[in-house]
Amino acid sequence: MSEKRPYDPTNDLLFKFVFGREERKNITLNFINDTTGREGKDAFTDIGFRNVEFAPEKQDEKLGRLDVFGVLQDGTRMDIEMQVINHKNMEKRTLFYWSQMYLHFDALRKGQPYRQLKPAIAINILRFSFLPTPDPFSQFCVYDVKHQHKLSNDLELDFLEIPKYQAKPVKKMTRMERWLAYFANRLNQQEKEELAMLNPEIAEAMDASEQYLMDETAYREYLQRESAIWDYNSDIIGSHEEGREEGEEIATERFIKNQLKRKVKYAQIAEDTETSIEKVASIAKKYDLEQ
Repeated sequence: MSEKRPYDPTNDLLFKFVFGREERKNITLNFINDTTGREGKDAFTDIGFRNVEFAPEKQDEKLGRLDVFGVLQDGTRMDIEMQVINHKNMEKRTLFYWSQMYLHFDALRKGQPYRQLKPAIAINILRFSFLPTPDPFSQFCVYDVKHQHKLSNDLELDFLEIPKYQAKPVKKMTRMERWLAYFANRLNQQEKEELAMLNPEIAEAMDASEQYLMDETAYREYLQRESAIWDYNSDIIGSHEEGREEGEEIATERFIKNQLKRKVKYAQIAEDTETSIEKVASIAKKYDLEQ
């Protein structure tokens, strides 16, 4: 038997393979219910996945792509995002993606009343720390600031910040904490087995991850993706340490150039750097790296 390959569950390519497939939607539903705190009659029981890429209105605008988007059995829109690079704009990014879910994708046809709009929930799994609180899980809704009255259930933004994970006995973990432990990937083998026993869907997610990594092409893509993330973060940190005012722009161009050399598609590079495909194409032309 071949030795199991180590992996990081927060790798976005691996994440989409595990959580974005119809044949494994029970994993995704379990994760959604555990994260949002739904159970019993309130639990989500079915999801239909959609591959969603919303095109920019103008050529020089950003391309948007939702990681795992689906419509639940009651019409609720659900977007699960795995964010591996900190662009320091998470609050605006998640609101933008939420608005796309709420207002588009056949949300409201001409002449229909506003009550036809369905709730939209965005779950953000972050490989970096984002909020000032020490808690690894945060949930945001629309409230009256003074009276704490909840205006509507239509907006929900959830954040799982992986670096804030704190170890504790597996049996004492909440449903959400078990998933946090899975993504943090800091458990020893005995703890992983205990986690898998307590949550069969997490066990299935582990099995699916190992299946993905056994494919040589997928494994190369996984390693290339990890290398790209490391390169980008290293370039950004290095440019700031050197005190360059224009450091991030320089680091971004360097990253784009390196990704072009690796034959990474324009759309993926644009998404990683939060820039336009046209800008990626112009850098490709500048360095004679056009695809």
